[in-house]
This record gives sequence, C-alpha cells and structure tokens, in this order.
Amino acid sequence: MFELLEYGFFRNALAGVVLLSIASAVIGTYIVSRRLVSISGGVTHACFGGLGLGYFLGVSPVAMAALFAICSSLGVQWMSSRHRVREDSAIAVVWALGMAVGTLFIFLTPGYVPELNSFLFGNILTITGNDIWTFAIYTCVLLAVFIFAYRLILVCAFDPDFARVRRLPVGLISTVMTVLVALCIVLTIRLVGVMLLMSMLSLPQMTAEVFERRFLRIMVFSAIISLLCSVGGLFLSTVVNVPCSALIVILMAGVYLVAKCVSAVSGWRNG
Repeated sequence: MFELLEYGFFRNALAGVVLLSIASAVIGTYIVSRRLVSISGGVTHACFGGLGLGYFLGVSPVAMAALFAICSSLGVQWMSSRHRVREDSAIAVVWALGMAVGTLFIFLTPGYVPELNSFLFGNILTITGNDIWTFAIYTCVLLAVFIFAYRLILVCAFDPDFARVRRLPVGLISTVMTVLVALCIVLTIRLVGVMLLMSMLSLPQMTAEVFERRFLRIMVFSAIISLLCSVGGLFLSTVVNVPCSALIVILMAGVYLVAKCVSAVSGWRNG
C-alpha cells in the first residue's frame, strides 16, 4: 500500500487531507461551539452560485466561489444584526439564491462542465501542488490568528456584551472570523465537495464533545479524529475502490457512534 506514495497525485492528496484536518478542526470547533453550522451550510450552497458564474465568465470558479462565500456570510451577519431579520430566514435566502444563481449560469454555460462533479462530490486525488500551497498558506494564517488572538476571539464570540463593555473590537473579530470560515468552506469544497463539507466541519467536533467541553481540547481532539479518519479513508479507498471523500465521512460517523456507545456504557460525563 505504501508504494502509492511514489505517485505525485497521491502525495498531494495526502498533504491535502492533513491540511484539511487541521483547518477544519479549528474552524469546525468555532462554528459548532457558536452554533453556526446552519450558517455554514447556507454559505456552502451559496458557493454554488460563484462556481456557476465562474464557469459562465470563463474565470476561476474557486475565486468566484470565494467571493460569493464571503459576501453571503457577511450578508447573513449584516441582515441579522442590523435589520432584525431572523438568522434562519437570512440563511434560507442565501442558500436558495446561491443554488438558483449557480443553476442558471451552469445552464447558460456552453458545453459540458466536467469539473462540476468534483465540486459537488469532491475528488481529493485531483488536487494539485498549487492547491496544496494555497491551503497551506490559509492554514498558516488561520493558526496565526488563533495563536495571537485566542483569548480575544473567545471573549468576543461567547460574551460579546462583556467585550463591548471592555471596548474590545467585537465587530472586527466577528468579521475576520466570518471571512476565515467562508474561505475555509471554499477551499475545502475542492477536497470533499459541497455535499460532504458540513460533515467534515461538524462530526469530529461532535465526537470530541462527547468526552470534552473545553474549547482548546475539543479543537485538538477533533484535529486528531479528522486526521485519522481522513488518512484512513484515503488509503482504504484505494483498496475498496470507492470515492475517498464519502468514505472519510462514513468513518467519521462511525467513530462518532462508537464514542457515543462508549460514553453510554462507561457512564462518562464530560465537564
């Protein structure tokens, strides 16, 4: 099995899942802890509009998806905070509009769009060296933000009223985190696809929360779980010849069920 490492495309895929495991652990812990998974789902499907527009205009679909993701996530935040629109309603609008725009422009694009399935369902084996470098730069920036502003992020995220009293930059921190979440969603689409992305950003965190409640420990445990499942799914897919993105999510779901059973049998209660 290790002779697969002789192939460049497999090494790229392996590096991609390692970086994905780290980035999704950080972003996933943030959105799960703040109960923002539904917002991320809306942004994920809004990216479809950017993909369709990118194909129609003949420009980078990933760049257009990033633009749609950032605009839609900031739009949900703006509507819910400034115009008293219910958050779930704003998410529904962004979700439906993104899918509608994407469907429209893909229909108007001449010819067949062969890469579309990789964005919908994911194809880790097709990522390139440029994709790896892009994701590596993003992961480094993400880790740097959390290392240097960890306490500030937690205070502004979980106790914004106290943060405002202390005159902390709540709006700036919220905007920065919103942009980082949107970019993570766009970059991860290339690896696991729109349909499977949300599981990557929630299942490892849900598993870690079975045994732990502290933010940092959940982040570390979810990174380990995500890394083991992702690498395991990648190698296992070469044996059973099925899409590795789907296999990764199935492994994560299986680990979560095992964790719940162990917790129930042992009577574990996290603090």
